[in-house]
Amino acid sequence: MTVRSILSVIGLAFTAYLAARGLIWTSPDTVVRGWLLVGALFLYLPVTWLWIFAIGARDPRADDSSNTPARLPGWGVALALIVAVLVSNAPFLAVTAEGRAQPFVTWVIGGIGALMTIVMVRRRPVVAWTGMAILAVSTSLWLGPLEALSLGLVGSIVWVSAAQLVMIALDRAARDAEHLAELQQAASAWQASQSGRQRERRIHVQRALQAAGPILARTIENGGNLRSADKEAARRAEASLRDELRGNRLLDDVVRSEIDAARRRGAIVNLFDEGGLEGIPSVDLDAIRAELAGVLREAVSDRVIIRTSPHHEIAVTVVGRSNADQAGGDDDHVDLWHEIRRPR
Repeated sequence: MTVRSILSVIGLAFTAYLAARGLIWTSPDTVVRGWLLVGALFLYLPVTWLWIFAIGARDPRADDSSNTPARLPGWGVALALIVAVLVSNAPFLAVTAEGRAQPFVTWVIGGIGALMTIVMVRRRPVVAWTGMAILAVSTSLWLGPLEALSLGLVGSIVWVSAAQLVMIALDRAARDAEHLAELQQAASAWQASQSGRQRERRIHVQRALQAAGPILARTIENGGNLRSADKEAARRAEASLRDELRGNRLLDDVVRSEIDAARRRGAIVNLFDEGGLEGIPSVDLDAIRAELAGVLREAVSDRVIIRTSPHHEIAVTVVGRSNADQAGGDDDHVDLWHEIRRPR
């Protein structure tokens, strides 16, 4: 059984107890219109229980996961105000002046107070305080202000006020919980991003050690006296480390292999990632890298420049240049131009 169902049962029992007092006519000689007493009960109980169980109600924030009490539509509001007007006056009309202070008449003070407390919990503060104003005016006219206050009007006002304070506190707690959840999500996202960056840094360090470690070890062993092949290997290691820093998003194992093959045959390969690949899904990145690897495999240029593009249609531009003596001119000439388009 949920907390809400338990509270509903308690409200049902409490309102039934208040209404039952209206059937115990302790001074039957003062009753002149008994049918009004019975009619007030038959009007009060169904409407009150309707509000307790929120029959026909809707949740004002149905899309939220919050436990917000449902609200009755306009016809439920009208019924509550009708009960406040009729039930606050009918028992007093049913008895003589001597019987107006009897418990079977003044039960309406607590009864309407309980109903308006339920209305307040159902997110209708204006309706609740309107009903309390009707109750206060009616009982004050029939009993007098001081006697109405002493016979339960103060308690009813306290109930409604306490219900409103509780709802305000619950709303504040719900907002705080939502804010904390957002902060927790942000913290989790930050932690995940930091973990990803740490993992990426570890991968870069491992690749750097794989590329430069053997060269550094031979350099230390030989006291800095390297052979031509070792110097060339050191230059390739430095270039590969520079690739990892400048164009990591362009690289995978196949692209790295093709770049290394181009450098081994004497070509100069430069990578520049200027932010043109942000937001591209990993599947599309794999396609771009596969096409880049194919272009590098066929390239024969002396210098190859690979640059990402911020253009909305072009993802990567590959430019190859060769020496002038091979072209028969005075300057380097472009012998490779390839644009890798963004996948659609």
